[in-house]
Amino acid sequence: MSLCEALEYTAKLSKFQYAIFSFLKFACCLTFVEDLASSGSDGDDLESQNSKTALLRHTSKHFKIDARIISDATIGLSDGLTVPFALTAGLSALGNTKVVVYGGLAELIAGAISMGLGGYLGAKSEVASYQATKEETEDRILFDPRAVREDIGQVFEVYKLPEQTVNDLTNHLTQSPKLVDFMMRFQHCAEPPATTRAFTSGLTIALGYFLGGLLPLIPYFAVSPAQVYEGLYISIGVMIIALFVFGYGKTCAVTGWEGSRNIRKGCFGGVQQVVVGSIAAAAAMGLVRLFNQGADLDG
Repeated sequence: MSLCEALEYTAKLSKFQYAIFSFLKFACCLTFVEDLASSGSDGDDLESQNSKTALLRHTSKHFKIDARIISDATIGLSDGLTVPFALTAGLSALGNTKVVVYGGLAELIAGAISMGLGGYLGAKSEVASYQATKEETEDRILFDPRAVREDIGQVFEVYKLPEQTVNDLTNHLTQSPKLVDFMMRFQHCAEPPATTRAFTSGLTIALGYFLGGLLPLIPYFAVSPAQVYEGLYISIGVMIIALFVFGYGKTCAVTGWEGSRNIRKGCFGGVQQVVVGSIAAAAAMGLVRLFNQGADLDG
């Protein structure tokens, strides 16, 4: 007898109810199913091992980067491509590449540390919030089981399931050791944060900021101290391309890469990113020139 047949026979469920149980397998008597598999025949054990092996192979083929890492990298790159570029453009008004390089590097290092610490503390707060919500859920399950049954019913209400099915699921879940996990995921919509989430977030944001902010500085290393405007023009060209590519990629990562409509949206996102960076750079450069002229008049 296969695992599916054993589960159907033991729980005496209809095919529709069994599909619901399969969808919520982490909360629906996972311990019982595992014990049933371990106590079965050698053929059943072999079938279970083959299924697990196939699942591992399928997962390895469809490996994806964590969406949170992509989000952190986007935050770091977005600020790194805009703020240091605006600063170096503004400092170029002073007419000396050494001032641009030294000031840009100082801001780049300080900004990367600040952004990284912000991401680290933000992720720490996320972990603390998850733990607090989990403790509240555990207390609610322990001291107010009737309210928990109502919460479970509200979770299934949007699926328009038959009342008997909801009652069977509710009775089963209230006795399941995975009830806390079920409530955290489906009622509070909270995923357990990884143990290395805070460190990974801080490091990703800091590296994104540093690498993005390093681009506008590179042209100033290739020119002499007196050729500050040549370095500025090269830096502007590099950053226009970088900002457009970043804006295009960031937009298409959300809307999709194929189709003329998604391409238009990507181009609009790229142009928008270039406009924002250009406005910030022009404002910084204008303010530095204004302050420099005021200092010359005072002198």
